[in-house]
Amino acid sequence: MHQHQHLPSMASIAVIAIAFLSHISHAFQLQSPTKLHHRCTTSSPLHAAIPPEEVSDKTFDLCVIGAGPVGVGAALLAARNPHNKNVILIDAPRASGALMNEDTGEDLSIGGPTGLFSKALRDTGKRISVSSLKGMGLRDDSVWNEIVTSCVELASFNARDTVRQLEYAGVTYVQGTAAFADSGGSSSLFVTDTDNFITTLSADKILIATGSTPFRPGGIPFDGKRVFDSDSINTLSYLPKSVAITGSGIIAIEFAKIFKNLGSEVTLIIRDKIPRNALMKIGLDKDISATLVADLARSGIKIERGAQVKKFHIPRGNGKAPITLDLEAKGGGDRPTNAASSIKCDIYIAAVGRKPNTAGLNLSAAGVNTDSYGGIEVNSELKTTSIGGNVYAAGDVVGRPFLASTGLAQGVAAIKGMFSEDSKEEKTDGEEDGDFATEDGETEDGASCKVGELCMTGEKFDPKSLASNPFAFPVGVWSSPEAAYYGLSTQQCEEMGINAGEGVALYAECLRGLVFSPNGLLKLVFDKDSGRIMGVHICGDDACELIHYGMELVKAERTIEDVLSNLYSAVTFHEMYRIAAMAAVDEAGARKRR
Repeated sequence: MHQHQHLPSMASIAVIAIAFLSHISHAFQLQSPTKLHHRCTTSSPLHAAIPPEEVSDKTFDLCVIGAGPVGVGAALLAARNPHNKNVILIDAPRASGALMNEDTGEDLSIGGPTGLFSKALRDTGKRISVSSLKGMGLRDDSVWNEIVTSCVELASFNARDTVRQLEYAGVTYVQGTAAFADSGGSSSLFVTDTDNFITTLSADKILIATGSTPFRPGGIPFDGKRVFDSDSINTLSYLPKSVAITGSGIIAIEFAKIFKNLGSEVTLIIRDKIPRNALMKIGLDKDISATLVADLARSGIKIERGAQVKKFHIPRGNGKAPITLDLEAKGGGDRPTNAASSIKCDIYIAAVGRKPNTAGLNLSAAGVNTDSYGGIEVNSELKTTSIGGNVYAAGDVVGRPFLASTGLAQGVAAIKGMFSEDSKEEKTDGEEDGDFATEDGETEDGASCKVGELCMTGEKFDPKSLASNPFAFPVGVWSSPEAAYYGLSTQQCEEMGINAGEGVALYAECLRGLVFSPNGLLKLVFDKDSGRIMGVHICGDDACELIHYGMELVKAERTIEDVLSNLYSAVTFHEMYRIAAMAAVDEAGARKRR
């Protein structure tokens, strides 16, 4: 059973970014996904996990299932002030394919997100020049082992920091597979260890944070050797010369650029005939989508449009012979005369989405309902339909948007909801709760608040509220270049009756962009009547960092004039905000400058 919070993944590389962030700040909790059978050395084993039998028949205030960023963050929050609860954290790292130290049996992925893989591997590709190493005479396997070894060694930093925090907070950490007991209602759990020894424990409250797993379409012969999903690619043991990827979303594009930067020949197989349309369906602005697609082509990635794999030909007994993929048109049938009917590659990756990970939890025994996609149904307080009303869920396991940031926020909201009395006791006589949006779209003081307005931002973290609120969270695509957005697009503004305009700045229009990274753009979407900035869309270097300033502009209801009146440091990408604002008030002048 997969009980790590997944958000996309190749844990071996994700740990680079995890370790780096953990080194900077102990406060940011992360997670990782799949097991890589590489040996690594650490100074001493992690002693945090105890055998399930040591907690047999014990009762806890809270049991958290899943030790990803959502589960770890929630467990720490509940164990610390003002809650001070007796918390047990249960995770099954080997069952979920976590990164393991095979010498010591340590789980080096605890607290780290699977989605960080692509970001870390991307940065590894930037730092290590594969072509240069090959030019020095290093073989492909030596290059790959160098990358993997450094990642595994760095993984221990994040794992040890997470374990340290769990120990200091007094959280009991158990490794095993958890499931609701058949006759125990919604408070009793069975925990099975690797030797199939079953232990029973009870908890007043239970939080399910088991994440997600890749969606596996039928007819694809996944084997973890030549044919992978976005998690099992973690077990790749060599640097492939050629890669074919099916998918048109964020994960597929990230992997395409990753392997291209590592020197592989990459083919992206997309069912849509217009790749830009596929990206727009997941929320990207039309110009940002076009910029990403143009970069794919510019970097040498081949795109097979309007295609799907009809048949796989995988050589048996010859791991070096290429795979042959027979292609057909979307929905079946022959492709156009000038289109490829087959392609050859060393490995194939299916990156076609994710699904909530609820298999094996025996949810029906506890009365916990799931939707048609397998996501756990929750209300606005993240509470499930459990028999006892004591089971909550957070993160990918409840469904979209499958982001670590929203999962962490859901985990916090769930803990605050289930232990709300603790927070009330901490308030002083002079403190009052702030206004928040209610189910009918009004704040508690009676002021109106329609869906999409800024007063809803950050108040509700159930999937329904997140899906209907474009101001709930920023979205980042960790490709190379990066892409990110927050707020409304021009099309969304028009659908809401807002008279929208755009101001665009090219990376080449600021000095830092011109010299170091000329390809990319930053767009401000604004209300022409008031000048208020309604959305920010970026494609280029550091887009996933730059978006947070844009988010604050939108949330604070800043206008184009506000941006024009600000002074920005020279030779920074932030200068593009002012350049975009200038373009918003002088479109003709902006065109002449370009």
